[in-house]
Amino acid sequence: MRIFLFEDITADNFYPLVYFRTISELRSGCSSLGDRIVSFFPKMKWEIVNREQMRSLFEHGTGSFLEDNKDDELVFINTRVQMTEKFASLIQKEQSARVNFISNETIAATKINLKNLTSGKKNKTGKKNNVQQQWSEAEEKDIDVTFFSYPWDIIHFNHNAIEEDFARAKKIKPKKIPGVHFVNDKNISVGKNCNIKPGVVLDAENGAIVIGDNVTIMPNAVIVGPVFIGNNSLIKVGAKIYGGTSIGEWCKVGGEVEASIIQSYSNKQHDGFLGHSFLGSWVNIGADTNTSDLKNNYSNIRVLIGKKEIDTKQKFLGAIIGDHTKTGINVMLNTGSIIGISCNIYGADFPLKFLQNFSWGSGNNFRKYELEKAIETARMVMRRRNIEMTKEYEQRMREVFHEGNI
Repeated sequence: MRIFLFEDITADNFYPLVYFRTISELRSGCSSLGDRIVSFFPKMKWEIVNREQMRSLFEHGTGSFLEDNKDDELVFINTRVQMTEKFASLIQKEQSARVNFISNETIAATKINLKNLTSGKKNKTGKKNNVQQQWSEAEEKDIDVTFFSYPWDIIHFNHNAIEEDFARAKKIKPKKIPGVHFVNDKNISVGKNCNIKPGVVLDAENGAIVIGDNVTIMPNAVIVGPVFIGNNSLIKVGAKIYGGTSIGEWCKVGGEVEASIIQSYSNKQHDGFLGHSFLGSWVNIGADTNTSDLKNNYSNIRVLIGKKEIDTKQKFLGAIIGDHTKTGINVMLNTGSIIGISCNIYGADFPLKFLQNFSWGSGNNFRKYELEKAIETARMVMRRRNIEMTKEYEQRMREVFHEGNI
């Protein structure tokens, strides 16, 4: 069986986080949305299918997926699905030629059994249908699954995602370290070559703590699970990291962080609060930048994307911040802020809650960041981590600049 992860037409809901990655690559729990889905299908081959490929597939039926494939079973899974053991089992057991699994009028998955499909079934005239006919006559089965529809859905599920990932993953029991306090160490996994300093508290009483390889945790940091910290990341002195937080690879994190997700190569090194937020890669949060994640009247947080206002139906939501964006010292971000890629925010006033890509300024006064300067800064930042910007990456930055709005 081969698995294909696809994006549907709602992918735009995840901007500004998906300019440089697919939805399946968004961090969730101890890995990503895509990795979490395929973890329910151990040892299966899988790949990501982009939106253009899927459109061709569903409009025209066969194509290279069927003609060139050597696997007997093909499964296309919507990358927004909150996969469960029950749904994964249902997919694996299905033997019909082609079945669409539908939830709330949305395709959650499609399974094709090539042997059954190509053998053909007799139609009303007594002749066998060809593959194309069978494709258009797929069965539909209603199922009950949950979809991620916006970034805040991923944020608010992250507590459970970390716990579920920990339950299925191989644990590496932490070794006793002088001066380090492990609370409920059976719920803690620590990778290879980690450097955990005296005074650190790892409290897994209320949720798992998963620490990758080559992680450094400096003195007096307190981590309260469920929390995931990716390979090669650094947790600064006195950091306070609370449940529901996932930190990607090669990040530097300090201050106070709660229920937030950070993609790889981003920094929030200094004091300041980051709550119920989602940061892309190459983001730098300045000293004493704070996010508000709860309104004073405790009402639902509404976000503004362009001219469209959306009720998130959430009481807690901080900021959604695109790749390569930076905040200066003492910046204050309001509840439900949506900030595009390559923005530069400074000043003591609350900036606008919605900022287009390549915005530069403070308060209500923003202008367009110059493209060449934005690219050169991004190139410099990436080079500091020994990563050279590719021509394809640079071209994508130029495309996003000229596309304009989120």
